[in-house]
Parts: sequence; structure tokens; C-alpha cells
Amino acid sequence: MANQPIQLVVLLMLAMLPTPAAFAAPDTVFFPSADGSTEIVAYLFKPQTRGPHPAIVMLHGRGGPYSANVNKGCTLVSRASSSACDASGLSKRHMMWGQYWAERGYIALLPDSFGPRGKAHGFGRFTHDGPDRADVNEKTVRPLDAEGALSWLRSQRDVIPHRIFLQGWSNGGSTALNVMQRQGAKTSGYRAALALYPGCGPKALLAPALATTAPVTLLLGSDDEEVSPARCQDMAQRSIAAGSKIDVVLYPGATHGFDDPGRSHQSIPGNRAALEDVLKRAIAFVERLRD
Repeated sequence: MANQPIQLVVLLMLAMLPTPAAFAAPDTVFFPSADGSTEIVAYLFKPQTRGPHPAIVMLHGRGGPYSANVNKGCTLVSRASSSACDASGLSKRHMMWGQYWAERGYIALLPDSFGPRGKAHGFGRFTHDGPDRADVNEKTVRPLDAEGALSWLRSQRDVIPHRIFLQGWSNGGSTALNVMQRQGAKTSGYRAALALYPGCGPKALLAPALATTAPVTLLLGSDDEEVSPARCQDMAQRSIAAGSKIDVVLYPGATHGFDDPGRSHQSIPGNRAALEDVLKRAIAFVERLRD
């Protein structure tokens, strides 16, 4: 009986979270990666209102953009292939965030860095050093996909070209930080970046300190079992000392993937609190950058 109030809160929270079935499937689009050879498949969430709109590019983590129930059934995803991995198989997290941005007037673009390279199945936990991850790595490969996404969005008539943001999770969060590192002081790149529980060690990042003039926010879980929040905090302090604009939010009791709306993640109190806060914080972060 003592656990009933807690269980009721969990059920009410989960009932309020959106599920993929509640959303219309996003459009499927294709654009060239900045690597000059790879055609990237991506999923486009669009607002119902007339544009032009600001936009955000969402970079998936090491599991890929698709649900684990789907991605085992496909490898290569391309314009020519018929694959089990498509817009209908996107994970709950990516569907939730894509709809979140679209409902707030943002075009959201989710590129698949793995599928076009024959690895739509993604990768399991603690596989960072696996040999088959080298050609989809977050330091030299995936930043080129993000740069290709930026160029493609800027070619779209319904996108505000100077208000394009970047968001990444885990491996995608590290990618986002590397994109900002490559961008440096350029004013023609991404306006700002949100990195959720990225890896911040030397195997994940291009440099020990981030050098960029664009604002960056790191969103970390104190109980992350996959990456080190302390390492990210140290990197942020070095970056701030070097002149970069970085905010760090550490969520007590939150684990890796704290914003995953699935029951297993949201049964953890720290994750529930982190998800509630990050949804508010994300829109506030981009909305204050309207100049």
C-alpha cells in the first residue's frame, strides 16, 4: 500500500507522455552529406503553421534513430532500398522530440547517419571501440552529416537560415560538440547546440576544450551508467575558461537516456524530473536566441 502513491504518479506521468502512435509519420527526405559521397536519409517534422520557421537538426545516439524492435530487421537504408527501417519505426524518443519541436513552430530534421552506411541496426552499449563503428564515428564522419543537414535546410524556402539549431543525444551529443568545434567562430553555422549526456573523453571529442562562439548547453545525468558527467563538467570548465559560452545542467538521480519516454526509463524518479525540466529548458534555450 505504501508504494501506491508513487505508482500512481508514475502512471499519470506516462499517460501524459506522447507515443509514436499519436503522431503523423514525418516526411522522408534525402540530402548529401558533406563527405561528398553519402546520401543521407532523414525524417522531417514540420509545423502546421505557415513559415518560414526556425529549425533544429536532431542527431541520434549509438542505437540509431529506430526502435530496437525494428532496427534488427534492416541494415542498409537508402532511396533505392526497401527496408524495415523507415519513418514508421522511429524510436519513442525521436518521435517525441520531433513532434515537440514541430508543435512549437520549429522544423525538426532527424538524419540517419547509420542506415545509409549499412548499419541501421545501431550499436549496443559499451561498444564504442568496436571496429565496425569507425566509419560512422562521431569525430570525423557524423559531423559531416550534420553539416550537410545544415546546408540542406538553408536551401529550403520555409526555413529561417540564421535560426538553425543542433541537438544530439549520447554519441549524437558528442557529434554536436564536434560540429561546434569545427564551426569555431564562424557566424554562418549552427546558432546554438543542446547536447544530452554526450561522451566527453578523448575518444569522443576532437579537443579537450570546446572552442566556439555559439552557445552550448550540456544536459547530464548524475547517475549516468554509460558516460562520465564529471568528465563533461571538466571539459565545460576548460571551455568556459577559454571563452566559450557553455551552460551545464546536472540532473540528480538521472541516468543515461533520461529523456526516453518509455516506461523503463520513466520509472526512475530522477529521469522523470529530468524529462520534465529538459522539455521546458530546451524551448527556452532556443527562444531566447531570436536575434
